Amino acid sequence: MKPNYRRCVSCKKLSPKEEFWRVVRSKKSDTIRLDEGEGRSAYICGKIECLKVAHKKNKLGRALKTYVPIEIYQSLWQRLESL
Repeated sequence: MKPNYRRCVSCKKLSPKEEFWRVVRSKKSDTIRLDEGEGRSAYICGKIECLKVAHKKNKLGRALKTYVPIEIYQSLWQRLESL
């Protein structure tokens, strides 16, 4: 079966979606979640540079067309530190 490809919102790298972290704006409640739910999604690499650029230039917020709370970025930074 052919893998599904996605693109990082920060560095524009194209890879199978399993290599990215998924940030989702929930369809029903417009809340932002990581890795779960239905709705508009944005994908980001698990690299320091990508996360810095995405936070500084609001790349996730623009891709999701909503405000991304600081708690989401903190969760992503914690994931990065645990790698």
